[in-house]
Amino acid sequence: MTATPFTRPLGAADTSALGFGCWAIGGPFGPPGQSSGWGEVDDAQSVAALRRALELGVTCFDTADVYGTGHSEEIVGSVVASDRDRVVIATKFGNTFEEGTGLMTGQDVSAAYIRRACTASLRRLGTDRIDVYQCHVGELEKGVAEEVVAALEDLRGEGLIRGYGVSVDTTEHVEGWLGGPGTVSVQHRLNVLEDAPEMLALCEQHGLASLNRSPLAMGLLSGKFTPGERLPDDDVRASGAGWLTAFDADGRPRAEWLDALAAIRECLTEGGRTLVQGALGWIWARSPATIPIPGFKTVAQAEENAGALAHGPVPADRMREIDALLGRAARV
Repeated sequence: MTATPFTRPLGAADTSALGFGCWAIGGPFGPPGQSSGWGEVDDAQSVAALRRALELGVTCFDTADVYGTGHSEEIVGSVVASDRDRVVIATKFGNTFEEGTGLMTGQDVSAAYIRRACTASLRRLGTDRIDVYQCHVGELEKGVAEEVVAALEDLRGEGLIRGYGVSVDTTEHVEGWLGGPGTVSVQHRLNVLEDAPEMLALCEQHGLASLNRSPLAMGLLSGKFTPGERLPDDDVRASGAGWLTAFDADGRPRAEWLDALAAIRECLTEGGRTLVQGALGWIWARSPATIPIPGFKTVAQAEENAGALAHGPVPADRMREIDALLGRAARV
């Protein structure tokens, strides 16, 4: 399939080059005593934002069963039901939880659990198939990953899922997925301040979609944060989790990240783009495999994100200038 700046191939279908990440609209959840959500949510606002995204041409929605311990899937399902045939739904499995309680309990990638999780996701999403079913527990040994692939192939053979992928940032942990006939994607971190050249090369080589989480560095690339500003305790960005990169353990944006953003602001906002739209345009220019999935909680955020589609990829000369300003080697 040939991709354009507005659509990208994802498995057996083309979808909008922009997806919407539905983590934030799930509401509070996490392990005991920890926050893995983005604070309280307004379901009416979430529904309105999703509907607006559809109106603006967004047809890819990425969620997970654990987001809000089922709540995100329910919200997504309620909105896309009337547009199901033109929408790509990507969800995830592997984190265990008590549905509706906000409590995460562990991890499980056994074949029996995967089947139960798939059945529960189909129920919450109100659909008869999942377009992209992703393993949320990415750093699996090759043999375990191959067992997961076998379980997913059974589901694909039954028509319950159309394709599958893995969410992971390390290329070595993709190896066990490459033999799966239904492997269509890798979800990994990518933004203008966190390039992923090896993962992008792998996706391009094997014809996999690159689903890009943290395309806005968990909101830092919106430009709304000031030095020393601290996020509330119920926000995952203030959790001190070891995988956080743009925010420190106290929930403050890292000064060096704000400085880097200031250095490239002019390049990203050229041509009438907002910072958000420039950051998304950088990802499209980075590789034809990319589908960024920025998060949202409001209609205004949905409109700004979707507005990036009208601008398309950042021009090549600005891409080179951004690399120079960030001290990165020029690309061939």
